[in-house]
Amino acid sequence: NVSVKEIRRGNVCGDDKNDKPRGCESFVAQVIVMNHPGEIHPGYAPVLDCHTAHIACKFAEFVKKVDRRSGKELEDAPKKLKSGDAAFIRLVPSKPLCVETFAEYAPLGRFAVRDMKLAVAVGVIKEVTKKMGDAKGKPGAAKAAPKKK
Repeated sequence: NVSVKEIRRGNVCGDDKNDKPRGCESFVAQVIVMNHPGEIHPGYAPVLDCHTAHIACKFAEFVKKVDRRSGKELEDAPKKLKSGDAAFIRLVPSKPLCVETFAEYAPLGRFAVRDMKLAVAVGVIKEVTKKMGDAKGKPGAAKAAPKKK
């Protein structure tokens, strides 16, 4: 068991036996740009608000541009995005971040992109590349394991 005093913002609880929560190396998300004043290029690193975490993530590569309503592919590997565009983007977090696909765990699978204190985009996670190993970077998860009696 974990005491209430050990739980902090950003911690993620999960089933240790079946599907252990782990940080991710990168993830692919369908992102809809709503309110960005200029153009977005690969390398852009805004803050993502996902569950209770606020972590900078780099837009590493634009996989494909899609129609925001039908989901039909419009362009493969676009060079830039602007307001109103939707695309599948590979994102790389700057710090440990635990996310899941929207299909598996909806609350951990959606996020808002914030820049200049404004919500500039929203997204849904489609695919996650998880880090192998222990739950590093999660103090609550690390402390919970040894307390079995």
